[in-house]
Amino acid sequence: MTMLEAERLAITFGGVRAIDGVNISIASGQVFSIIGPNGSGKTTLLNLVSGIYTPHDGSIRLAGTTVTGLAPDQLARRGLSRTFQNLQIFSRMTALENVMVGRHRHERTGILADLLHLPSVKRQNKATAEAARAALARVGLADAAFRPAGSLAYGALKRLEIARALASEPTLLLLDEPAAGCNPVETQELDQVIRAVVKDGVTVVLVEHDMRLVMNISDRVHVLARGRTLAEGTPQEVRANAEVIEAYLGAHGLREAAHALD
Repeated sequence: MTMLEAERLAITFGGVRAIDGVNISIASGQVFSIIGPNGSGKTTLLNLVSGIYTPHDGSIRLAGTTVTGLAPDQLARRGLSRTFQNLQIFSRMTALENVMVGRHRHERTGILADLLHLPSVKRQNKATAEAARAALARVGLADAAFRPAGSLAYGALKRLEIARALASEPTLLLLDEPAAGCNPVETQELDQVIRAVVKDGVTVVLVEHDMRLVMNISDRVHVLARGRTLAEGTPQEVRANAEVIEAYLGAHGLREAAHALD
């Protein structure tokens, strides 16, 4: 089954073609990584797929249904969730409360029910907390549930964001540079979390600069340069592509990719 398909995606900002005719097709259960130099359009492509931007051309299908132009909340109801490059954490709330925020699409009671303290609100809050605890456990943060989020280490905060995205029960999870700023141990923890998420049936789209992580975990790798597709293939195929080496990997990136695949 094809989980996500985009054809001829394009968007222009101030006369600059940020994404120019990009095609992607992602099978269910894959880790599909998008790499490329800074400014190549990686995050812009995620913003198009997740409904933050509306493409000026092209189409997007999610699990076979056309979703071009749908807003992020509409896409969330169809099973798409994402994280962002910069941490979006409520530091004074507990880790559990941060993840509970991600359950909003599953909640049915409204403001009036909350004001009246109806029994349905208590039942819903209990169910939300249980689901949030399960999401924390999936990313290895079960013991941190009642700690203030601001007290957690940076790598734990990255996993907390993934837990919050998982709380919405997505079938497609977009991760925008989850390893940025992480040390090798924290990156390895992210590797394990992503593998576990995919094993549970979630398809993952990963934008990342850490070539060891990308080459270790990806089923397919899509390379962007100046808003256009430069190459796509398995990690081995991308690592061996002369154009990719010249435009992006370079000597250091090639060594990192080689170490990942050895």
